[in-house]
Amino acid sequence: MSLRIVQRPTWARLAIGAAMLAVAGSLLAFIPGGSARAVAANQVRAAASTAGTKPTIVLEHGAWADSGSWNAVTALLEAAGYTVDAPPNPLRGLSYDSSYLANFLSTISGPVVLVGHSYGGMVITNAAVGDPGVKALVYDDAYIPDQTNTLLGLTSQVPGSCLGGDSATVFNQVPYPGAPAGDVDLYVKQSVFPGCFANGLPASEAAVLAATQRPLAASILNEQSGPPAWKSIPSWAIVGTADHVIPVGEQLNMAQHANAHVIKISAPHLSMISNPAAVAWVIIQAARATR
Repeated sequence: MSLRIVQRPTWARLAIGAAMLAVAGSLLAFIPGGSARAVAANQVRAAASTAGTKPTIVLEHGAWADSGSWNAVTALLEAAGYTVDAPPNPLRGLSYDSSYLANFLSTISGPVVLVGHSYGGMVITNAAVGDPGVKALVYDDAYIPDQTNTLLGLTSQVPGSCLGGDSATVFNQVPYPGAPAGDVDLYVKQSVFPGCFANGLPASEAAVLAATQRPLAASILNEQSGPPAWKSIPSWAIVGTADHVIPVGEQLNMAQHANAHVIKISAPHLSMISNPAAVAWVIIQAARATR
């Protein structure tokens, strides 16, 4: 199935405090058309008031980011009555990162909706395998790998990624203590980061994100993904149509291959920062579907 949410740029930047006070209205503004707006308002109100245990929402960030990238989405979800966890992604190795998240999930009682952004999509795909508590997967401008897929392979499968081409022009390589032979940390060059990851954001904000990025171990690029959790867990895919990191065609290919519910939004790669209400709205739909 496919739903398209069109957002106006002037509505894209939400103050967290205001969003917490008016979550229903904030989400409403992102849904086009009068009848669709009414439906969205009813869904948000129901999400906030329905009796019973709501699933815990676990948010997994991607590479060159940290858990703070989820701040605005977290505020919206908490305002709607959900418990939210946004654990750190170690960014040390796909197997390592997935095991770390799986161990974190094992401490949560009750149902979970697991959300991954970008490389975080690869992590949730592996971490949720065999976990009966995970009831839904949400991929936000994310990789949705099948078994044996790699991060590098998926990035280059459809031309157009801003991370493609000569790696020396995209990344700075930095050694790190205890690294396996030949491994290094990769930082996206600060001259590349704004137009690649943060298009659509104010230049000052993009510069801060570039300066505070967390590195990805280069060895992750060629590490193969394992059996995918989406084969047994219902999935949703938020596809940002202005994404410069993962070409839209590749996002759609992966989502359709995983039989995910596809929601297109007018957003860049960092959609949870630029368009938090739209992202939160989709997560709430996935959470409601678990009941």
